[in-house]
Amino acid sequence: MDSQHYFSAAPSGPDKRRPLRVPIAGQERDLITSGGIFSPDGIDKGTAILLSEVPPVTGSTLLDIGSGWGPLALTMAVQAPHARVIAIDVNERSLELTRENARRLELGNVAAMLPDDVNPDIAFDTIWSNPPIRIGKEALHELLLRWLPRLAPGGSAWLVVQKNLGADSLQRWLAAQLPPDYEVDRPTTSKSFRILRVERTAPENARKA
Repeated sequence: MDSQHYFSAAPSGPDKRRPLRVPIAGQERDLITSGGIFSPDGIDKGTAILLSEVPPVTGSTLLDIGSGWGPLALTMAVQAPHARVIAIDVNERSLELTRENARRLELGNVAAMLPDDVNPDIAFDTIWSNPPIRIGKEALHELLLRWLPRLAPGGSAWLVVQKNLGADSLQRWLAAQLPPDYEVDRPTTSKSFRILRVERTAPENARKA
């Protein structure tokens, strides 16, 4: 698919809904998908690797950057039923599918919305993302610097990036750009993908509490 479709607010292709059966949080689930979104036929390789490598989510406010039809947000919501999961995307069709798939799984803790609709005062305990590298370096940097600084103290973000699409340079760039209380590392590499972790250090008194 032409990447402009799933990076657009309103995809030009037809919205033909069709069934999708995929594993979510270790169990096969019956969901729906459509054209004009990212990875419409299932869980893409990068997202699958991220899900296999990240620890279970922690905290009460969670963020999925670039929801697609919802695999990361749905997994977060199943793992943390008492947390609030915010899934953001610029693609309205992706947001509609994420909402519908959350309803199908009876997950009332998922809110799928446009980035500008997120309350600017919210901080996130956990962020997961398979970031849209192909939007270009400038747009990607803007995206990450918009959301990663909104980690709550003690929070962590987990990103999956292909090695040949600049994972190592992105790691170095994040380490240089984020505030001093942020740490960036690469816990693991799987196949052609890097898993990057961004952690915001908790204040000293909070760690002792």
